Amino acid sequence: MGLKERLFQKEDLSRYLASDKGFTKTLNARDLISLGIGVVIGTGIFILPGTVAALHSGPAISLSFVIAALVCSLSAMCYAELSSALPVAGSAYSFGNVLYGESIGWFLGWALILEYMLAVAAVSTGWASYFNSFISALGLHMPQALSGPFDPAHGTYINITAVASVLIVALLLAHGSRTSVRVNDIMVIVKVIIILIFVVVGAFFIKGKNLHPFMPYGFSGVIKGSSLVFFAYLGFDVVAASAADVKDPQKNMPRGIIGTLVITTILYIAVSVVLTGMVYYKQLDVSNPVAYALQLVHQDWVAAILSVGALAGMATSMISTMFSSTRLIYSIGRDGLFPEALGKINPKTKVPTNSLIIVTIIIAFFGGVVSLDQITSLVNIGTLLAFTFVSYGVIRLRKRPDIENTGFKVPFYPVLPLISVIMCLALMTQLPAETLLASLVWFIIGAVIYLSYGIRHSKLNKVD
Repeated sequence: MGLKERLFQKEDLSRYLASDKGFTKTLNARDLISLGIGVVIGTGIFILPGTVAALHSGPAISLSFVIAALVCSLSAMCYAELSSALPVAGSAYSFGNVLYGESIGWFLGWALILEYMLAVAAVSTGWASYFNSFISALGLHMPQALSGPFDPAHGTYINITAVASVLIVALLLAHGSRTSVRVNDIMVIVKVIIILIFVVVGAFFIKGKNLHPFMPYGFSGVIKGSSLVFFAYLGFDVVAASAADVKDPQKNMPRGIIGTLVITTILYIAVSVVLTGMVYYKQLDVSNPVAYALQLVHQDWVAAILSVGALAGMATSMISTMFSSTRLIYSIGRDGLFPEALGKINPKTKVPTNSLIIVTIIIAFFGGVVSLDQITSLVNIGTLLAFTFVSYGVIRLRKRPDIENTGFKVPFYPVLPLISVIMCLALMTQLPAETLLASLVWFIIGAVIYLSYGIRHSKLNKVD
């Protein structure tokens, strides 16, 4: 077999399904929606509606969220169809191996590794910041040397709180998917309740005059706002990566993915309407617009509990994304592209323990030692790349008579998948040049690893 044929050799779905039997299928649609909300609704819901309204959309920020949700729904439906037909661990990585070939699958997996790891590391530093502020209000203070990334010039050597948060989540995940999902469910409920408290309390302080003019920057401002808030919805690949743990995936995967989109859209719109109704949009360009709005109407008690919501929001994001990270690393190890030990499932806990250990070490290192200010935007390109290939993957799936799909199918085929591809590519062109350059370096590193190790150890070589 020539190199070209080898690079694009496709995986057999039946092998994936057999390999993933070690997972305990306990998750239902409600659990998947909880995982999705955990990722999609983070601290950004307390910040994004205010800043984007002030600078781009005005009170029409709610319309920006609707448009972004409609665009995102195209990718969500594509994910739902592929997850229904290919209910295996690994999300876009595994989809790519089956539908495009191993080399494409590898690069999708390599992109998602960057997305997942940086996302959790960044959230861990945010969680640490909120937690340290919370305990300082109680008169407790973290030593300077343990309060930030490695920066001796400023007296910091490690962000010990960020590292601790990662280790706690890892210990939780080590007990199995049922335990970690139950804890995640509880914290998602706490987060949603706090959001609803803000909406209900804030609704009493809405003033009609604050909503006029509704579209001060014109429709172009609404579209610009949509492009910015679109990234608030990213995270469906996290839900899809959990497919091997899902019972009756043909029904539950589509319900989980689409249900996540519907609920998160409602929450974002509700917060946007109340926020811009409480405060004139030009005043919302602050770092904490929701808390600022509550303070203006003298509801400091609600502002105080927002910190609890922020901590819960970041915790659920870490749980959901680390959960999916372990499934992704397991999937790549399962195929031999990473050391085979990473593709093993602990027979007692039904958890890929080795992949969990590696994920924990890497994320704890980045969260505790490395400053992430300049590199977190790389999360977006990994997600958009996955969205693009998943969307076009629907077309390739429909041409595969050997893969049966008795579950969800994208309507208006092939128009909607193609529109989704175009929209994802368009959004990718809007990313900063430094992000594109950094991602190129990351993919070059991935190519070296794949060509020097992965392709030689791949299970597909043994099939040959």
